[in-house]
Formats: sequence, C-alpha cells, structure tokens
Amino acid sequence: MSSELLVPERPRHHLRMVAGVGAFAAFTVAACLPAIGGVALDFGSIVDNWRNGADKMLQLLQPNLAFVPRTLGPMLETLQMALVAAAVSALLSVPLTLWAAQPTNPNGLTRRSVRAVVNVVRAVPDLVYATVLVAMVGVGALPGVLTLLLFDIGIMVKLVSESIDAADHRYMEAGRAAGGSQGQINRLTALPQTLPLFANQWLYVLELNVRISAILGIVGAGGVGRLLDERRAFYAYADVSVIILEILAVVVLIEVLSNLLRRRLV
Repeated sequence: MSSELLVPERPRHHLRMVAGVGAFAAFTVAACLPAIGGVALDFGSIVDNWRNGADKMLQLLQPNLAFVPRTLGPMLETLQMALVAAAVSALLSVPLTLWAAQPTNPNGLTRRSVRAVVNVVRAVPDLVYATVLVAMVGVGALPGVLTLLLFDIGIMVKLVSESIDAADHRYMEAGRAAGGSQGQINRLTALPQTLPLFANQWLYVLELNVRISAILGIVGAGGVGRLLDERRAFYAYADVSVIILEILAVVVLIEVLSNLLRRRLV
C-alpha cells in the first residue's frame, strides 16, 4: 500500500458555471432590447458619427500650453476645496465611525441609526448635492466644499466601520475585563488601533476630491471644473486638454505622496 497521501480532486461544476454565465449573458442582452423596456443602444449612430469623435480627440491631443496661466487660480481653488473637505470630514468621521461599528458601539439602536443616516448620505449622487447647494448658497466654492464633505463622510464611515467590524478585537476584550467603560475602551484602545485606517481613507478621499471637483464645476460648484465647463461650452478642446492634463498630474502627485505616507503609517 502506498504511503503517499492522495488528495481528492476538487469537484468541478461546469454545468453550473455555464448556466450562470449564460443567464448573465441573456440578462445583459435583454437589458439592451428597447422592445422589452431595455436600454436603447444605437450602435449605428456611433458608426455614422465616428468622424466627429475623431476630430474631437485630435483637438484634445493638441493642448494649448498658452492657456496654462489661466488655469492656476482655479486649480488652486480645487486643491483648497479638496483639502478643506477632507480635513473636516476626517474630524467628523471619527465619532461617526465609532458609533457605526459594532465592537465600538454595542447599542444596536444608535448604531443602526448612524448607519441608516450614512447610507442615505451615500445614496444621493454628488451632482444632486451640488445642484441643490448651489441653489441654496449660490455659485462658488462653498457648495463644492459641502458636497465633497458629505461625499467624504459617507465613504470614510462606511469603509472604516466595516474594517473595524471585520478585525480581531482582543485588546477591547482585555479593556472590558479590566472594568473599563465603552468610552474609555474606544478612546484608549480602539482609536489608536484604527488611526492608520482613518489616515489611509483620508488620503484616499483627498485624491478623489480633486477628481470629483472637476465634475462639480459643471453645476457651478467652484474649482477648475467651472473653467473646464466654460471652455467645453466654447468648443475650445485644446484648452480642455490642458485642464485634463493638469488634473491628471495633480492626482498622480497626490497618489505618490499618499503612498509615501502610507508606508510610514503601516
């Protein structure tokens, strides 16, 4: 009798996999059929108008570098909006996150209430917030900052609270065994352990804010997005290309700096 340990082959479910892929493909096709209420995808229009898109792409590939000085002020405003929103959301998200996580808030009523509010905040699109806030407080950076603030809080509370729920919390059990209150345990054990998570998400939303602010400018919420929408409206795609390149450069720079900071935090 052989002494080698025989490992049974992993069961294969080819039929189930094929059925799942087929069902997904059928649903996708059905969603594209207008006869049964699907989305009307006019591929013929894309073929007929491809030259129009090619002309626009050609203009975008020829950036007008003389336009750069005019973009510096709006780009600085965008960075200010992104930084202020990220900093304020970092402060507000700490207590909200501790209230939304089960290990740091055993009270089910308050925990579910905070999660429900955060889910509602996350469910509303950014452009809807920006449109309403522009109507309330006027055109400028303020509605953009408020929109980014709501967006950042929704992301940070959601992601960090789920990370806290999934982590091992033996240090909190030790605090309870020592007779500490929930507030003391959160302040002395949970918060120091989760600060790297908060810092990581703060850097992430700072990067997102720069990109999102370019979209918010379309409805008048300040930043370089207003200039982008203005030049697009005049079909000045060479100027639009410069703005896109600047946004790309800023986002890449923030990502590089974020990675350097993350290495020091981990």
